[in-house]
Amino acid sequence: MTEEHPPRPRGTDPGPEIDLTSPQSARVYDFLQGGVENFSVDRKAVKEITDRAVGLETSRKQVRAKRMFLGRAVRHLAGEAGIRQFLDLGTGIPSPENVHTVAQSTAPDCRVVSVDNDTVVLAYAHELRSSTPGGAADYIDGDLRNSERILSQAAATLDFSEPIAVVFIGVLHHFPDDEDPWAIVRRYVDAVPSGSYVVLEHIGESEELVKLGEAVKAAPGAAGFTLVARSRAEVGRFFEGLELIEPGLVSIDDWRPEGPPPEVETPNPCGVGRKP
Repeated sequence: MTEEHPPRPRGTDPGPEIDLTSPQSARVYDFLQGGVENFSVDRKAVKEITDRAVGLETSRKQVRAKRMFLGRAVRHLAGEAGIRQFLDLGTGIPSPENVHTVAQSTAPDCRVVSVDNDTVVLAYAHELRSSTPGGAADYIDGDLRNSERILSQAAATLDFSEPIAVVFIGVLHHFPDDEDPWAIVRRYVDAVPSGSYVVLEHIGESEELVKLGEAVKAAPGAAGFTLVARSRAEVGRFFEGLELIEPGLVSIDDWRPEGPPPEVETPNPCGVGRKP
């Protein structure tokens, strides 16, 4: 793809202009996953950050580990736990491993609402609105901080009298403490009924991940891009009032692992909590 002419699906509205002046989280993750829906500003930021911290290939493997945890958690909920509704907050650019795809491939009658506020994600919203015949899918272009609006629009697809899995993957570490991400999560938890779940992962406070957060602050090309590492205790606060299912709050490598051990350690805390 070229910088001057970012792709848009045929027949869609041109929509808002894509910001090419600063890196955007959805495009950064796309680059780290080996995708093509990113721009030089995103690639430059990733290089500056990873050169100062863990290196590009290690970062890519850690992002891969994050997606694998997401897949395991969603398959468990749509399978063994019998959940049929998902609200994915910060869904990112569509991929074969996002919530929408994994949930409906596990149980075709799942209903999924994906949420993001990135213009490239918006350009591919038609993919996030495609559904299996027995299920339903929608996309909301919006900031998850605006929970009242998000929840109101999601109610057109999801039944808030039945359990819903609310998913926060690769998103909460973009919120500094003064934005109170714990209160943001709480608003969504309060809106869903008993028997609902929260799937959550966060950049941890290991030595290398703290170094990664410091690299973001120091990298000139990453201006405006926030990455806050938090301790396991701070991540645990997101699950207050919820019942953590086994194995509890652990690193993403240790949440119900499948297959061979990971090539690199990814110490991000994660968990799946059930609302009693």
